[in-house]
Amino acid sequence: MVDGPVLLAFVPAALALNLTPGADMMFCVGQGLRSGGRAALAASAGVACGVLMHAALAGLGLGTMVAALPWAFDVIRWIGVGYLLWLALQSLRSGPVGAASGDGLAHPFRSGFVVNITNPKVILFVLAFVPQFVDPTRAVLPQFLLLGLVLSLGGFVANALAGVLAGRAGQQVMTRPRAARLLGWLSGGIFAALALRLAILERG
Repeated sequence: MVDGPVLLAFVPAALALNLTPGADMMFCVGQGLRSGGRAALAASAGVACGVLMHAALAGLGLGTMVAALPWAFDVIRWIGVGYLLWLALQSLRSGPVGAASGDGLAHPFRSGFVVNITNPKVILFVLAFVPQFVDPTRAVLPQFLLLGLVLSLGGFVANALAGVLAGRAGQQVMTRPRAARLLGWLSGGIFAALALRLAILERG
């Protein structure tokens, strides 16, 4: 497993990254605006599971293989672009839909997971950041899983807070039809902007 001092060094580094606004946080904000705080929490949980999946794949060596194959990288990227554009279209058509019901939480969770897992930038990030704290002389997969868990939990808290705050702001104007329509356009615009960002992504 991971040594205590290494883990103590990883936690603040991961937290700093979690608190930096990025695509995952903006996605959860968009979900909060469109469907309320509970949907933002579910979306954040989906994103966190996606991060953990990326860490597991990296520990198994699959992340390196995908990153080394340009066609696989692009296939994943364009799936993500298409999914984000579909979410944007749904937001523009329906506008904010209010707080999600218990049954409805599966959709934002699934959306958060798909958006994260189809973002190849996360693959490159996990491959560049996490291995710095991995001891190659020990079993690699458990170390990736533990570090990925820390990263995903921190991301869940940061993204959830941003999404819930956005959801509360959105609920304040839900009773105003014109404002609600503007929120629909705003959340749709966020999803479309994320799709554009992913579409022009360079491997670096």
